[in-house]
Amino acid sequence: MPRLLSTLLVLGLLGGTAAAFAVTERLKLVPSPIVAPKVTKAFSPVCRCPTDHAEVSFRLRKGDRVTVSIIDARNEVVDTLYEGERRPAGPFSFSWDGHGLAEGPYRVRVHLANARRTIDVPNELRLDTTPPELSVESVRPTRFSPDGDGKADKVSARFSVSEPSRVRLLVNGERRVETPPRKRGKIDWYGKRLEPGTYVLTLLAQDLAGNVSPPSAATRVRLRFVELAPRRIDVPAGLRFGVRVSTDAERYRWRLGARNATSGLQTLVLRAPQRPGRYTLAVSYAGHRDAIPVFVRARP
Repeated sequence: MPRLLSTLLVLGLLGGTAAAFAVTERLKLVPSPIVAPKVTKAFSPVCRCPTDHAEVSFRLRKGDRVTVSIIDARNEVVDTLYEGERRPAGPFSFSWDGHGLAEGPYRVRVHLANARRTIDVPNELRLDTTPPELSVESVRPTRFSPDGDGKADKVSARFSVSEPSRVRLLVNGERRVETPPRKRGKIDWYGKRLEPGTYVLTLLAQDLAGNVSPPSAATRVRLRFVELAPRRIDVPAGLRFGVRVSTDAERYRWRLGARNATSGLQTLVLRAPQRPGRYTLAVSYAGHRDAIPVFVRARP
């Protein structure tokens, strides 16, 4: 008798296991009642931006009474958006702001009363309210000339971010360049169509949820093609004087009074005219020019 009971028990367990397996396999073959779920991957209720809420959408294969809930990482319901609402077959979409909840991953749970099915959408909604941390490693050169000669044509800022973020380069407070989401890299600014002068550059980062980092420390850069210093010369007649020429050009042309020539020196040394008076020293290349006054006085 004990052996018979043991045999019957084993057969019963095998039968139950087979039945459960059959049900599981049958469920695998049944199409999901919701199709093509799409969710916002990351959002921030405090960002005051287009991603201050999560967008969720899917399609219902058949009309049903639908309950939609939000569950946390422990599979506990933290919010119910629809409860037993009759919805026809077709698209179903809604938004969720997550206000009052902690940062972290959440998912959508859909219960269909008629179909007696509950589906946890695998796509996560990440609620994130922490701004990214941006570190600017370098901004150089601080003098540049966007003339296309391959020498200091642009300013490059190298950076790293604590999480994938879009990094923006602001020039005098206005957005000029933005990178795709990344954790490190560089951003280039060419200063196209801007007048020569000094510009203030700052960077900031915006993560995928929309949180924005504080701006980086400001860096001043000088856009110039050719620039002379000092800005005026006072010299006795016939004596030599020097002028610093800031340019990326290999050679430039200078003119002082009736004299002119070419040079490639960073310091241009010239002899003042013999006659006292006011002259103009002009230095130019490829259509770019700078000029300063030269006041020649009589020698004592």
